[in-house]
Amino acid sequence: MAVVGSSTAPLILLDGDFRVVAASASFFHAFQLARGETEGRTIFELRSGDWNVPQLRTLLKATAAGVAQIDAYEMDLMGDWTEPRRLVVNAHRLDYGNPEHVRILLSVTDVTDARLADKLKEDLLREKVVLLQEIQHRVANSLQIIASVILQSARRVQSEEARSHLKEAHSRIMSVATLQQQLAASRLGDVELLGYFTQLCESIGASMIRDPGHLSLEVDVDASAVPADTSVSLGLAVTELVINALKHAFPSAQPGRIVVGYHADGPNWTLSVTDNGVGMPKDAPSASPRLGTSIVAALASQLRARVQVADAHPGTAISLVHTHATPVELQSFQS
Repeated sequence: MAVVGSSTAPLILLDGDFRVVAASASFFHAFQLARGETEGRTIFELRSGDWNVPQLRTLLKATAAGVAQIDAYEMDLMGDWTEPRRLVVNAHRLDYGNPEHVRILLSVTDVTDARLADKLKEDLLREKVVLLQEIQHRVANSLQIIASVILQSARRVQSEEARSHLKEAHSRIMSVATLQQQLAASRLGDVELLGYFTQLCESIGASMIRDPGHLSLEVDVDASAVPADTSVSLGLAVTELVINALKHAFPSAQPGRIVVGYHADGPNWTLSVTDNGVGMPKDAPSASPRLGTSIVAALASQLRARVQVADAHPGTAISLVHTHATPVELQSFQS
């Protein structure tokens, strides 16, 4: 009883009839009770019956019978408080070697403030998510507006070279805008590459392919999802490689096909852009295709991937290959 009385944590010692044998000063203080109106009364009578909670009564009976004990039971203490108090209760039967001499030690922790802080934190996080999604939508919309202005300018200029550069700029901006849309749709989680690459290729095709029936841009991607920062680099790599294929693979305007692929096996993955065009120039080194390119090399290095170039019979297949724990050296390519 002396130990209970001197405890700095709220403790109550009950007998077999759930009457208060002793309680700590911290218990009296925490729940605004006087020692004289507490000891000798059942816990269910305290503060005009505030503690008379059916679930607590059932658990205490089971504890007194020795068939159970209360571990971290959470309950709301009602009463004339400003707000209900959230309590965590633990109760254990003390063994004195005499089944007739029942004592239950009850500890009570008030977690009201902690739960309110958790709720506030959750509310703030939800608000942050909503704000970030709104920002993403606005950024994507702004990028699309800029891309539209660039595309309109491309249609008005007389220089074919200037038109080509403007269309490339449009595709690069749209790749970022498409990513922003995917981020908003994924609620700031991982980005699903199938949807992302599909929208991205649709944007590139709309701005750079005059006749989709003559030249197709297709996607062959598995169900992989990657973190947002990884998807940015992958999307930019796809944009550069597709633009490069559109510029160089079909010089005589022959019909053709470009396929964007992504397949993963555990930590290993391969991103590829394959065309069935004229292939690489015969006099060009196999490791130096016309990629447009230090951008792709830098992206590969960032992704810890290596660039592979192969003959697609016909056409060219350019891949970024990531193998787990394989060191990557920055490669340079001719534009």
